[in-house]
Amino acid sequence: MGTSPEPMAAVSSSMEVLPRPRRTMPLSGRLATGVLAIVVLVAVFVPLAPLPSPRTVDTARSLEPPLQGRLLEELPELMPREGEASDAWIERGFGDLGLVSRLMVQGRVALFGRWAFSGVLGRDELGRDLCARICWGARVSLAVALVAAVVTLLVGVPWGAVAGWAGGRVDDAMMRAVDVLNSIPLVFLVVFLVTVLGEDSIRLALDRLGIGRLAIFFLVVAAVSWLSMARIVRGRLLELRDATYVEAARASGASPARILLRHVVPNLAGTVVVTLSLTVPRVMLFESFLSFLGLGVQPPDVSWGLLANAGLKALIPIDPAWWLFVFPSAALAVTLLALGFLGDALETLLDPRRHR
Repeated sequence: MGTSPEPMAAVSSSMEVLPRPRRTMPLSGRLATGVLAIVVLVAVFVPLAPLPSPRTVDTARSLEPPLQGRLLEELPELMPREGEASDAWIERGFGDLGLVSRLMVQGRVALFGRWAFSGVLGRDELGRDLCARICWGARVSLAVALVAAVVTLLVGVPWGAVAGWAGGRVDDAMMRAVDVLNSIPLVFLVVFLVTVLGEDSIRLALDRLGIGRLAIFFLVVAAVSWLSMARIVRGRLLELRDATYVEAARASGASPARILLRHVVPNLAGTVVVTLSLTVPRVMLFESFLSFLGLGVQPPDVSWGLLANAGLKALIPIDPAWWLFVFPSAALAVTLLALGFLGDALETLLDPRRHR
């Protein structure tokens, strides 16, 4: 007795594998990526921009509001003074720059000469150009966030992953170390380390190694930024280690490396990205807070937190210089919002449970 082909065809068609939905980043994530790309490009290429030096003082134009006075002018400070070395004006106006930044400043003079857009966002109490200071301050604020992100990925993720996967005494010992560091108030710890490392004998020894105060501040903030990541990754690993599909993979004879790469890492990536997207803004806010208190970045270096602190002091009731507070705070707020939106979008994009 023959078998009808129609039911077989129906069964065959029902067993066809449906294509996986295409993973696309939400619109909010794409917009946030664009904003962050602009911020990063400004921070990286600000030495090439036709802007004044962030350190040049002009007390005759103190607290000049935005778009006032000469917006395009020729700057005499972008050239050596009589008897100076040919590149002494760079250190005088821009500080101790690295080789690449120094070459970019020289390229800026070759492209635009001594002309610059001046006073677009106003000037501070010493007549320094606020737009230039915000752009150069982005370098410090983003550098702190970058260092913290790298340390979090290189220390926090492996620490939490090893503790969660190994379990037992290894887990207890590693997480007790995290608990001890977490029990110390963060501000107290950073202030203590900055104070100890800033002691004269230690400072001289670090200076001989080429490690300045700003580098010490970066390292101290980064050293305590990985603790939350380690705890979150450890908790997620404990959950994934006992998941049904991981037990099934073990029962089928899969090697530990295959289980980690095939089942654990894809489910952990979203957690790491979201936690990192929260860590980076928190570190930027913490740097701004310490600079606001005068414990972080010190003049003549500049950061967004330092600028916001100076702007808040200028908000006097009689004649408030609102631009000194609004523009640095807006730059910080927009960057933090973009980081938050990007983290949410990446979590949606990387989470395997959303694409089944």
